[in-house]
Amino acid sequence: MLLYGRNPVLEAIADGRVAEVLVARGVEESFIRELKELDVLVRFTSRIEMDQMVGTTQHQGVVAEVEDLKWASVDDIFERAEARGEPLLIVLLDGITDPRNFGAIIRSAEVLGAHGVVVEERRSAPLSPVVAKTAAGAVAYLPVAQTKNLPRFIDALKEDNVWVYGAAGEAAQDIGRTDFSGKLALVIGAEGEGLRRLVREKCDVLVKIPTSGRVQSLNASVAAGILLYEATKNRGGSGR
Repeated sequence: MLLYGRNPVLEAIADGRVAEVLVARGVEESFIRELKELDVLVRFTSRIEMDQMVGTTQHQGVVAEVEDLKWASVDDIFERAEARGEPLLIVLLDGITDPRNFGAIIRSAEVLGAHGVVVEERRSAPLSPVVAKTAAGAVAYLPVAQTKNLPRFIDALKEDNVWVYGAAGEAAQDIGRTDFSGKLALVIGAEGEGLRRLVREKCDVLVKIPTSGRVQSLNASVAAGILLYEATKNRGGSGR
């Protein structure tokens, strides 16, 4: 896989997954020195060739070939929470197929202290270079796993005393008046469509982000970031 963007490439180098980096001519010397100090081989090419190579101009002048990103396991997420001694905080994505939204949610989840992200196998964007670029390196740190059936996975979480909160614009409960203590899962639905009926019915509580503008809906990744921030403000408690 061709990985591009400075943060994703630097994180891959730090993780030992890169031996050679392709850099566009004209990139500032300070960045080139940083790469060489990391003991990787640096080769140069034109920006036009790099544009054609990765199919975008949003590469920030650096490309590296790495192994394809691999999905984590759900167990990796549980083990991460246990190792930190924290109540589980997991993000479930129901139909997020846009890779930029997917990457942005992974980034927010890692920054705000979630233990992992879970998607349904057939209803998600793949782990691609676009996801990695948008996540700004977060995929190197945060477990991102798949499940075959999201509603059944939610049932399993609830059996383990995890509270499941679904984001829904029409919900009666405001996130600012919600107790997010204990083990919890936050469910984000697809852009425009929201949560599927069965997923919605499996949630313990549906919550909304209050809005005051004329546009009544938020981008999925923005909504996920707000919900994560609210959920992590006063974390604590012992579960259900």
